[in-house]
Amino acid sequence: MTPTLPPGPPRTLLPLFTAPDEDPKAWSEAASLGPVGAVVVINLPADSIDRARPRRWATVAAGIDRLAAAGVEPLGHVSLGYATRPVVDLLADITRWAVLPVAGIFLDHAPAGPFQIGPVALAARIARRAGLERIVLNPGVPIDAIYRRLDVTVCTFEGPWSEYRDWSGEDSEPGDGHLVYAVPPAERDAALALLANRGAGLGLVTDRPGPYLGSSAPAADPTPAAAGAR
Repeated sequence: MTPTLPPGPPRTLLPLFTAPDEDPKAWSEAASLGPVGAVVVINLPADSIDRARPRRWATVAAGIDRLAAAGVEPLGHVSLGYATRPVVDLLADITRWAVLPVAGIFLDHAPAGPFQIGPVALAARIARRAGLERIVLNPGVPIDAIYRRLDVTVCTFEGPWSEYRDWSGEDSEPGDGHLVYAVPPAERDAALALLANRGAGLGLVTDRPGPYLGSSAPAADPTPAAAGAR
C-alpha cells in the first residue's frame, strides 16, 4: 500500500482544466511549483486523453511529462458521482489516465458514508492495478473511519473560507487535504497558517468561488499565487 501524504507544511494543490496547447501559461505556472512539490489535478474532457486522438493525446502526455520532470506530482481527475456512476464508466476513465504518465488519480465527488464505500474501494483497486499508486479521495467532508482502511489521502474539507475558519477540524487527521475557496487576498496568509496548524498535508487556498475543482468549465483557473499552500 502507498502511504498517505505525510503531515507537515501543506503541499500545494493546483487544478488544470485545459490542455498544454490551449493554455501553455497555466501549465508553465504549474511546472514552476515543482520546487515546493505541488500536486496538480488535471481535469480534461475524455476526448483530450483518448488515444484515438493521437495528436491531442501526445500533447497532453508531453505536458504531463514536463510537470513530472519539474518535480510536480500529476494526478488525473475522475468523478465518482457520489458512488452513483456505473463501474464501466469508472473503468474507462481510469484506463484512459493509466496510459498517460500521471502518478495517480484524484477521485472527486466521493461519498463519505460507510454504506457507499464499495464503489470507492473498487475504483482505488482498479487504479492501483493499473499502476496508479497515488490516490487522493475528495468527499470534501469528514469520512466514516472505514475509509481510512483504503490507505489514500482524504480531503476532509472543501468549502469557503468563512466555513473553514469556523470548522473545528473534528474527524480530520494529519495529512488530510483541505480545499478552501473564497479567501480574500488580505487573509490568504492567515488561511495558509490555519491549514498548517490543522496538519493539512495537501491544500488549496484560492480567492475564487467554489466548489469548482471538479468543474469542466470554471470561471477562471487559480494561479499558483492564489492557490498555493506552501
